This record gives sequence, structure tokens and C-alpha cells, in this order.
Amino acid sequence: MPLMAYRKMAYCHTPLQTIWFIQNAFPTRIRVWIQSLIKLKELMHPMLNIAVKAARRAGNLIHRSADKVDHLTITRKSHADFVSDVDKAAEQTIIETLLDAYPDHAILAEESGSQGESEYLWIIDPLDGTTNFLHGFPQYAVSIGLQHKGIMTQAVVYDPVKNELFTATRGRGAFLNDKRMRVTKRLHLADSLIGTGFPYTRFEHMDAYIGIFKDLMQKTAGLRRPGSAALDLAWMAAGRYDGFFETGLKPWDIAAGTLLITEAGGMVSDLSGNEGYLKSGHLCAGNPNIHPLLLEVMAPHLTAGLKGK
Repeated sequence: MPLMAYRKMAYCHTPLQTIWFIQNAFPTRIRVWIQSLIKLKELMHPMLNIAVKAARRAGNLIHRSADKVDHLTITRKSHADFVSDVDKAAEQTIIETLLDAYPDHAILAEESGSQGESEYLWIIDPLDGTTNFLHGFPQYAVSIGLQHKGIMTQAVVYDPVKNELFTATRGRGAFLNDKRMRVTKRLHLADSLIGTGFPYTRFEHMDAYIGIFKDLMQKTAGLRRPGSAALDLAWMAAGRYDGFFETGLKPWDIAAGTLLITEAGGMVSDLSGNEGYLKSGHLCAGNPNIHPLLLEVMAPHLTAGLKGK
């Protein structure tokens, strides 16, 4: 597209001028794409728009820092659990953006903890997959979810490497950029690709996890562990996995991703098939066919701690 066309578009001061320009100045393919983006933004809930703005700001900060990891200050929070300057700066950027728009809302963030009291609670992981980021492994994401009176209502997971934006509003569906997402329709475990995450900070459930892992390795088309739960859940919502399970997760790892899955037609639960996964941190997700089959495989291996009782 000639640079002159973009310059002329900058002089459109009203919606009608913009619409006329799009209809007359761009080829059909580009015109349809621009109109779809405008329509998607108009359909977005105002709070989701703010969350997207915050996620993109944080993602841009992370992306600019990706080739400077050798110069970052890195702190070990616990075994195999790290925090860097980038985590903290990205989190601060997100919080400032959200509270600038909604100063009375509460925050629960991975690095800074909780602040404020409100029926609206933003649950934030500024950089899910910090270890990947620090090693140059391009699998990490920004995760922002909003709870209203204890119910997840808005979700954003942003992958700054691939520039993929996963969003959902309760009751309005889930989207990858401007495309509606749906979970897969596979019927059998033998045909299914399952995502997971290895225990890496808490090992009391290691034997049970290995038992589940061994069973699923023999009953599925394969298991994958890229290292970012938020992005794994977004990928499942987008149809790239048929199911997912992990233990020992935190609310900020899964708050946004679980809403993406349910709005894409999937199912989420703890490892016993019950709610309460945000509290227990033990999660099983899948399309409506695969989810119960995963629970069936897991059942013989579950300890009292994994049953969420």
C-alpha cells in the first residue's frame, strides 16, 4: 500500500470520513481486514479493551528486552522460579494502565501480590514463562484476567513473540486476533495432542504426576510441555491442543486461560472434575469429548492432595 494512502487516512477526522476512505482507497482484501479489526474493537467490552492495551504495552517492553537478558538483574524466588527486572517493569506497566482507567479496582499480581479491595479483581502474570524468556526460548506470554464478584469475565493472553492476541469476554466468545476460536472436536485420546507442565517448584505430587504422564504417553498421540501455562491454555482454546493438565499452578497462571477455553467451547476443572482449580492449582482442560477421558485416566493416580478435598 503506498505511503501516501496512509498519510491521507491520517486526515480522516470523523468515523464517516474514515469509512469512506477505507471503502475507496484500499484493495478489497485489505479493506475487509481493516473493517474486521474495527468491528472487533467496537464489539470488545470496554474493560477488555483496557486489558488489551495493558497487555500490548507489557508485551512491547518484554519484546524489546529479549536480546538484553545478559544485562538483567535476576532473582531466584525458589527452586527453578526466577524473577527479572523485565517481570517487574512489565507488571508495573500493566497495573498503571489498569488503575489509570479503573482506580477503584483491586489487583492480584505475581510479583507485587494483592492490593486494594473491590468486587473487580485483576489477576496478572506479567511474564508467564520467565525461565523460557531468560534462556531465549520463545514461549512466554502476558496474562491478564478480570474477576467480577468471583467470576472470570475478561481474559487476555498476549504472545509478544508471535504477536498473537487471545481474548475473551464471558458470554461473547473467544478470539485469536480477529478470528473466532473453537476447541477441537476430536473424539478419542489416541488421536489427541495433550499439553502439560512439569512440576518444577513443588514435588510432593511428583509420583502421581509421573504415573499420569506414563499412562497418557501410551494412550494419546503425544504430550507437549513448552513451559508457559497461560499460553498452553490459549493454544488449547485455539485448537492447537485437545487437552491440558498440570498441578501446582497459581491463579495468575490460569485465570485468563481458563476463560479462553470455556468461551471457545471447552471444559475446565480440577483433576477430579470439580470446580476450585483456581484455589487448588490443579487443572484439567479439554474439549467436551477429551476432558472426561483425561479425568478417567487420572483418577487411579490421584492422591488426597490432588483430589482437592
